[in-house]
Amino acid sequence: FGEEHQPVAATQILTPRRYEDRKDDLWSVFNRIQENLSKGGLAGRTAKGKRTHTRAVNGIDGDVKLNRALWVMAEQMQQALS
Repeated sequence: FGEEHQPVAATQILTPRRYEDRKDDLWSVFNRIQENLSKGGLAGRTAKGKRTHTRAVNGIDGDVKLNRALWVMAEQMQQALS
């Protein structure tokens, strides 16, 4: 997808799946984002308006790439906040 269409909203990615994950520190937010992106199941819409759900990341390569990218972003956020 291009920048003009986002199938899911940022609020969906940031929403905790468990009560214990409701903290707003960087580590908790990182874990929420990681879990929501890797497990999938988030409802969204395609560019044509059709309902869809995100899929789980199943492959090791995809999982490693996702986790590396998230870690780099978390480090950048931590540096910006300090």
